[in-house]
Amino acid sequence: MNDTHGQDNQHRGVRHDHPYDGLTPDVITAAVELAGLRSDGRLLPLNSYENRVYQVGIEEGVPVIAKFYRPRRWSDDAILEEHAFAAELVAAEVPVVAPLNYAGRTLFEHGGFRFAVFPRQGGRWPELGDDTSREWMGRFLGRIHAVGRRRRFQFRTELSVDALGEEPRAWLLEHDWIPEHLLPAYESVTAELLDAIHAQFDSCDAVAPLRLHGDCHPGNVLWTDDGPHFVDLDDCLTGPAIQDIWMLLSGNRREMGVQLSQLLRGYTQFADFDYSELRLIEALRSLRMIHYAGWLARRWDDPAFPRAFPWFAETRYWERHVLDLREQFAAVLEGPLELADA
Repeated sequence: MNDTHGQDNQHRGVRHDHPYDGLTPDVITAAVELAGLRSDGRLLPLNSYENRVYQVGIEEGVPVIAKFYRPRRWSDDAILEEHAFAAELVAAEVPVVAPLNYAGRTLFEHGGFRFAVFPRQGGRWPELGDDTSREWMGRFLGRIHAVGRRRRFQFRTELSVDALGEEPRAWLLEHDWIPEHLLPAYESVTAELLDAIHAQFDSCDAVAPLRLHGDCHPGNVLWTDDGPHFVDLDDCLTGPAIQDIWMLLSGNRREMGVQLSQLLRGYTQFADFDYSELRLIEALRSLRMIHYAGWLARRWDDPAFPRAFPWFAETRYWERHVLDLREQFAAVLEGPLELADA
């Protein structure tokens, strides 16, 4: 592939139609009414790309959130297992927003789309700028993981280096997403990086996996005066506890060490933590970077993606990506993050 990547969408076979084109206002309204509600016709699209999510006005009632699952991504069993996990957390008084149950059902289908309806949850993104809020967030995660350890998922995926690293790397290479002048560098750095990541995971093979939120970044948390609420379990999976912790860390190693200490101070009030998992933090960060690029490329035929992420099709993105992966390789080799007091 040459440097015209950003201007050659037709050559890349990008389509200008997509299954979500059939998700019209009439379909959304009829779907919600299928669940037993009466829409007043007011629809507000919310920020979501993998799925489609709308706030739907309800006659003589508060609005609800309708989530339409991306076709062919999850099986019904996997979606229902997500719903059951959310209900289990709510039953344990963990503040997670679970789908509403109508006549014993949480998953519905209309117009070729599977969907669920959720209560609207207000709040703001967590700032996590002080030790009190970090410890509070840690307690929240500890409570989630205490429930997550009770049993195993049967239908959800399990976190692995192959799924998050090897497969998206192979897909990007096979589908000519890497600019030609960067191809040798990308192949080299990702091969070395993935070898190092495999070694880190092999050194933690005794870590006991559990049911996780899976995508625990601040955008999936709403903070109110009562504390944090998770609003999306769409990526829940089986994996090591640190997967739900590392995305809340930022800054240099010293700053992240302080933040991690404060998070774990709250976490360990409700759940045990295997400190050998600390060596996985940079490995997991690296996997997320590789997987994110693969995710954007796989979704490029969805018209919402080129509109929202136009920079992804530019050569300079890939130049920066290769440099970032080189930095991550050094970070993985540097060793585990050390806890630090403020």
